[in-house]
Amino acid sequence: MKASRDRFLRVATMSIAAAIGIFGTTDPAFAQKNQLPWDDYRVEGDLTTLHVQGNVYLIHGLGGNIAVQIGDTGVLVVNTGMNQNSDKLIAAIRKLSDKPLQYIVDTCAHPDQTGGNQAVRKIGVTITGANVTGDIADAGQGAQIIAHENVLNRMSAPTGQKAAAPFEAWPTDTYVSGQKEVFFNEEPVEVRWQPAAHTDGDSLVIFRRSDVVATGDIFNTDSYPFIDVERGGSVQGEIDALNNIVDIAIPKHEEEGGTYIIPGHGRICDEFDVVEYRDMVTIVRDRVRNAIKKGMTLEQTQAAGFTKDYDARWGAKEGPGTADNFVASVYRSLKTASVSR
Repeated sequence: MKASRDRFLRVATMSIAAAIGIFGTTDPAFAQKNQLPWDDYRVEGDLTTLHVQGNVYLIHGLGGNIAVQIGDTGVLVVNTGMNQNSDKLIAAIRKLSDKPLQYIVDTCAHPDQTGGNQAVRKIGVTITGANVTGDIADAGQGAQIIAHENVLNRMSAPTGQKAAAPFEAWPTDTYVSGQKEVFFNEEPVEVRWQPAAHTDGDSLVIFRRSDVVATGDIFNTDSYPFIDVERGGSVQGEIDALNNIVDIAIPKHEEEGGTYIIPGHGRICDEFDVVEYRDMVTIVRDRVRNAIKKGMTLEQTQAAGFTKDYDARWGAKEGPGTADNFVASVYRSLKTASVSR
């Protein structure tokens, strides 16, 4: 009797979660497939906090998705959402842990991912040695912000010019190639550069013990990718980065678990979701490339319906992830690549 009651409660709870959109999808097969281990969640207004697995949680509803790693040592946050939602984010973090916030990782420079840097950094602390603390007055004030050097370049500006973000929001610990490594909360964390993907400063964040990957806007489930050509993005770099995610992810039997993927926007995924997304981007790239070879203009390429078979799933109604914007970014990326050869 008790087992039947417990099963009923689990099913009822997950049905409510699916109804309020906690998984960001209306696909009942997805909700049924992923009932566990995502049974630790909290919905407060537009904000959802969800345990992914291991030490990692997802906070959704504040701009881009935010990954939070917690443990006995402290708190590490991947991205900080929109500036206007900083207070909500800080409150959500504090409900997960009262340990000190020590690290923020920026996966790119866009404000939907970095807007809360300044406010969120202030609640944290940088752990330093005594010599550093003595030599630099503010060395222990605020969390470290880790990002690729190109993120710092995009957020800052040469002397005399207006920067894209306030000084307090800039990365404080950058790397220029390969990856940045942190051992935190008894877990290796890799911040791995993905050259010329969504932008020229994208990083994947890999929680090796928890088996979770935060992708930033390289991968989204609610829109086509935003390939920011003006900020160093390219369609080939986007495909390369998606292939890297596929290489990192290891699925459990029949894709029922294994490595979980936190996209920049949308629901938690597994390897198969990234494979489908990668295939879509590759197919559209090939269609646009063929159109360019035929001498078609951008307007003709956009009107050709090269994304029509994917629009229902990934076409956003507005913003950079619309079908027209995606085709335009692929077109410009391919034209730029051909000119640079």
